[in-house]
Amino acid sequence: MSTGAAVAFVAVVAARFLLPLAIPYFPLPAVIGCLVLDGVDQTIFQAFGYDPPGYQSYDKAMDVYYLAIAYLSTLRNWTSEAAFRISRFLFFYRLAGALLFELTGMRWLLLVFPNVFEYFFIAYETVRSRWSPLTFLVSWWLSLAGVIWVVVKLPQEWWLHVAQLDVTDQLAQHQWVIGLLVALAAGLAVLFQRVVRPRLRPADWDWRIKPEPLPEQIDEAHEREAWRGRYDAVWSRNTGEKVLLLGLICAIFGEMLPDYTGSVSNLFAGVALVVVLNTMVSLAIARRAWTIKTIAATFAARLALNIAFATVATWILDNQIDGWDTLFFLTMISLITTLHDRWRPIHEFRTREPAAGRLA
Repeated sequence: MSTGAAVAFVAVVAARFLLPLAIPYFPLPAVIGCLVLDGVDQTIFQAFGYDPPGYQSYDKAMDVYYLAIAYLSTLRNWTSEAAFRISRFLFFYRLAGALLFELTGMRWLLLVFPNVFEYFFIAYETVRSRWSPLTFLVSWWLSLAGVIWVVVKLPQEWWLHVAQLDVTDQLAQHQWVIGLLVALAAGLAVLFQRVVRPRLRPADWDWRIKPEPLPEQIDEAHEREAWRGRYDAVWSRNTGEKVLLLGLICAIFGEMLPDYTGSVSNLFAGVALVVVLNTMVSLAIARRAWTIKTIAATFAARLALNIAFATVATWILDNQIDGWDTLFFLTMISLITTLHDRWRPIHEFRTREPAAGRLA
């Protein structure tokens, strides 16, 4: 690999890790930026004369990472409980399919487990930028997910993962398609302007790029609930969700990492142990009314704690843990659990409010 290719590779991978962190604060532009970067990263690599081995596994792992941040942002930002529950199913469904694909290499699994969550997230944030999501019925959100699933994602997944067709190559071979696509886009724009837009009800507000403001009472409510141990008990659905989420994410990344040789079951067990230990420590700290104000400081403290756990485990197991892979997984666990623990109470607080609990 040349120096230029190495710099480009590091820059693109860093961008794919860092850009998703903007999704909770600028959901629509940030997730579209992630989508665009996902589409052009291989082209950038090839422009510098480098075609990464195992690109498909790398690409799927990076997709899972940024979609995980998007899912966590729904805990922080979304006010429609109906849309949230649909998105949660779509996200974990895709996550399970991505892991099955990594374990078996069967590409048709990506057609059975399409990435509907991504476009559903974009659709929700597009709607929210002009209208209150609370004014839409459950049936509307289900219909939206169904249309995305059948009309958008199934053809796309078949094209990319079953037929394995490259858009650039196909356009070069059939240049007349470019004119057809331009005409189709123009037709859709006219249809929207003349037919769809006049039938839309008036917008509830001007364009809003940033998410809804957090409830003013959330800090006090968060600390009170943590003190009582009601939302974050060690053995709870909340802990189970974190174990499942991180177990799937780390297993997918484990299939991507070139030197990792551990089994999926061992990785799940290790993730579960670290998550439970983190939950025990977090609950003990919360019950003593100790708080860390910023997410960055919480992440740093949790990462240091997890490294300490791993160091002790390495000593007990007589240095049987791979250092770099373990550090990567601990960083991922620390980040995801920090965001989940910080934003899950916001979602639960909103669902207890009468206005936020409406599904219409």
